[in-house]
Amino acid sequence: MSKKRIAKNKEKVPPELRARRETYDWIQCIITALIICVVVFSFFIRVIDVSGSSMNPTLQDGDKMLVSDLFYKPKVGDVVIFKKDEYDPDKALVKRVIATEGQVVNIDFDLGIVYVDGEPFEEAYISELTRNKLDFIGPQTVPENCVFVMGDNRNASTDSRDKRIGMVDVRLIIGRAYCVIYPTNEIGWIS
Repeated sequence: MSKKRIAKNKEKVPPELRARRETYDWIQCIITALIICVVVFSFFIRVIDVSGSSMNPTLQDGDKMLVSDLFYKPKVGDVVIFKKDEYDPDKALVKRVIATEGQVVNIDFDLGIVYVDGEPFEEAYISELTRNKLDFIGPQTVPENCVFVMGDNRNASTDSRDKRIGMVDVRLIIGRAYCVIYPTNEIGWIS
């Protein structure tokens, strides 16, 4: 169609009908955007709050993070969120994966060093060495389909060293934390 013909067709549409069409188009766009947001945040991405200080200095109490389990398989070093009913059925826990199935974990509490498969575990993200034993008796081999997790604030974290949590079945993992989205001065990727 030529520009003249389009202009003539627009002139033929009454202004009240044109306003209704525009309103309908806006409503349709808003509804589509809402549906997309609901689907994305229901099935692919979740926003989860950090509660407590067990992940200091990496995460702070009150931080909000984006979490996803889409095509996720736990790896050493990942920050994961999981539920453990034996510990607290109403609370999701945030911890770091230290070892996966088949790996052997041991901790020298005198030196404060965590060992995985006999090698010292490199942990640049912790602020102090691991001195709090809780219920840990090592060495421990991580069973199939499980992970061994610890908080970054080692001496103020309830984690796999505590028998109430122990080894975490991967089916209990809600997802991996990818980034902090609130507070705004802390926005960034979680490593």
